[in-house]
Order: sequence, then C-alpha cells, then structure tokens
Amino acid sequence: MKTIVVGCGRLGSELAYRLFQQGHQVTVIDTNEESFERLDPKFHGRTVIGDPFSKEVLERAGIETADGLAAVSNLDAHNAVVAHIARSVYHVPNVVVRNYDPKLRRVLESFGFQIVSSTSWGAQRMEEILSGLAIHTVFSAGNGEVEVYEMVIPDNWAGRKLGELLKKADECLPVALTRAGQSMLPDEDIILESGDVLNVSSTAKGIATLGACLKEKEA
Repeated sequence: MKTIVVGCGRLGSELAYRLFQQGHQVTVIDTNEESFERLDPKFHGRTVIGDPFSKEVLERAGIETADGLAAVSNLDAHNAVVAHIARSVYHVPNVVVRNYDPKLRRVLESFGFQIVSSTSWGAQRMEEILSGLAIHTVFSAGNGEVEVYEMVIPDNWAGRKLGELLKKADECLPVALTRAGQSMLPDEDIILESGDVLNVSSTAKGIATLGACLKEKEA
C-alpha cells in the first residue's frame, strides 16, 4: 500500500517506520528537513520537504495514487486542512487525523474524519490505572469510547453465572472466556470459576461498574 505521513515529529516518524516495516510504500512530508533525522536509520521510504498544503508537494509525494494518508502534525488546524484536501480533492480512500487538543476533537469529528486523540486516549489509560482496578485494556476502538477489557474472575464470583455479573453492569458485552488455556464464546448461563479470564467489550462507564461488581460479596 502507498501511504503518506504528513508531519515527521515523534508520532509521525514512529508511524512511518512501523508502516514501512509492514511493507507499505511510505512517503513522509515535513516542512523542516531536520525533522527527517527522527526517522529510524532502517527506514527506506521517501521524504519530501515542503508545505503539505501545496499541490506540487502533495503530488510529488504521490497523493494521486495513495491508498492512505495520516495527518499527524501537532497543529490540529493543519491536520484538518491536509485531510480535507486528501479526501475531497484527491479522493484518498483512507485518511486519519491526529487530534492534539481535546477541545478541538469534536470540530474535527464534525468533518467525518477518522480521529486519533493521543491526549484523550492517554488520559483515559492513566485514569484506569490509577483507579486500581485489576482490569486491563487489550483493544481500543476509535479514541477509546469502546474497548475490550480483560479481567480474572475472583474467588467471590466462582459458582455464579456470567449473566448475573453482566446484569449488574450496563454497557458491557461478553467477548470471550478462557479457562485452563482454552477460549470459548460464553453465554450468560455459563458458571464462572475462580481464575477464569473474561474479556468484555465495554464503555468506560460500564467497565467501572463491572470492576465494582467484581469486588462485591455474594448476597
């Protein structure tokens, strides 16, 4: 796949190298030639110096045949403009935009862009860690609005039905249950055992409620 990364800061340089490792044909655009020094020495994609708003620069980077573009500078407004040009003028099929300022996230979303907000996502991860829950995120969709969490069933829930646990927590759906190394698609009637590893898809509100339920003693 042909992918363009606009912005060669810490995020852009890391993203470009990861895509290159996966076999993408990667071109990185930045206004500052020195920014390309952040790229891993093993990166062998292309670099283009210039204004990413420029038709000449974008076309030199290969936007006319690009399969994807990531606008990842630290300026939200610039990212939005580049993404708009890529999608509406050159019809790049896969465009993703970095959101730096959480206050501007809804503005970017109003354009229908795929958004990745490292600030919001990072704050949510830290909140979960500081909450002290023995629950870990294993997959995050979007900006973390819905995630897949993993938890170990404690002794106090052994012998009780999964449905009883999920009934106490709205916004939670079972994904998988692993017992003795074997995973299964669980139904609500399955009897939980101490040490079972449960994966659920949930919102932040739902997982907080579920975490509190796991600590409850059976009535």
